[in-house]
Amino acid sequence: MSTTTEELRIVSPEDKRELAARLARIEGQIRAIREMIEREESCELVAQQLAAAREALGKAFSELIARTIERNCLSEKMSDVAARAKLLSMVRILTRYT
Repeated sequence: MSTTTEELRIVSPEDKRELAARLARIEGQIRAIREMIEREESCELVAQQLAAAREALGKAFSELIARTIERNCLSEKMSDVAARAKLLSMVRILTRYT
């Protein structure tokens, strides 16, 4: 995949660490689900864990998008205060309800 200067990136080392930690937890969930399947646990229990892993992955996606918006679109130099406030509100909604 080629990169250009206009691509959006996670620029904060803290954001990278948080995302990596979240993905490591999800990876652990997936490993546990595979073990449940090997032990032939009930479909309902496996389904519950799959749903939890799917939700965790969705939350990781939301956090990635929100942090990317914050780091790339909400710079201190943004002159339109109203637009900045609206974007910040959208970031809060995204991370809270997804």
